[in-house]
Amino acid sequence: MKRKNFFKNGVSLVEMLVAITILVLIMGGLTALLSRGWKVRSFVMEEGDVTKIAAAGIDSLSSDLRKVRYPCAGINNLYNPIQSGSDFDLVVYLNDDDDDVVERAHYFLEDNQLKKGIRNPDANCVFASGDETETVVANYVMNESSQPIFRFYNQDYPGDIVNNPLSTSPSLAVDQVRLIRVHLWINIKPLTAPDNVNFETFVNLRNLNENI
Repeated sequence: MKRKNFFKNGVSLVEMLVAITILVLIMGGLTALLSRGWKVRSFVMEEGDVTKIAAAGIDSLSSDLRKVRYPCAGINNLYNPIQSGSDFDLVVYLNDDDDDVVERAHYFLEDNQLKKGIRNPDANCVFASGDETETVVANYVMNESSQPIFRFYNQDYPGDIVNNPLSTSPSLAVDQVRLIRVHLWINIKPLTAPDNVNFETFVNLRNLNENI
């Protein structure tokens, strides 16, 4: 009499289905983990890029504003060092390229870019209207109307917080400005995290304060 063998070689259909299910779950978990890791990496890299962009823009603008001065030697009353200023627009005189000529610098927000326009004077130290050249100071600027890029302060700040920041309406009292706050909100990808990153600094107008 032959003995029945209840153990057969090979894998049953049920065992195969269980194995496939476990494999699918493992693959799904790994995919989710890798996806999460990639998102975290992208988030960190984007924050790093935002920081570089904003820091470069803030540093460049701060360096410029520290050089604000009267444009024409011996004719100080012809132009004020600050021609005009508002929440998103600033016109000043400074030596942009470290030569012997003081240029007019125009900072303004356009299409989420903080730009700088430069105009050189003629031989009689007269500045024509408009900008000769334009460069980008910072990209991805997301400041809204309630988040001005520029704020202006007189020589009594921070002791005087009643009259500071100076009003820009109807126009800024340019002869009183001794300190400028620069405030940028930067976001490379506005529709995804991270949110807008806030950068600000106060710039002391050294050349003007020396004349007080």
